[in-house]
Amino acid sequence: MGSAISGRNKLKGKVIEVQLGDIMALVSVQVGDNIVDSVITRKSAEQLNLKPGDDVQALVKATEVMILKEAN
Repeated sequence: MGSAISGRNKLKGKVIEVQLGDIMALVSVQVGDNIVDSVITRKSAEQLNLKPGDDVQALVKATEVMILKEAN
């Protein structure tokens, strides 16, 4: 059975890089033509066994999301 979560902003992508630090990890995910960087704990990255090529979902939870539209 899958996990349930309240977040609705799920971006499907592929891990392209994992940089492990002493306490934190930087995970870069290719989402279409864009790259989403996430800073998570090293422990979480290790528990998820994240590595390049893994299919993942980036969940975005924010109280504010800005929209930019270029002028015509």
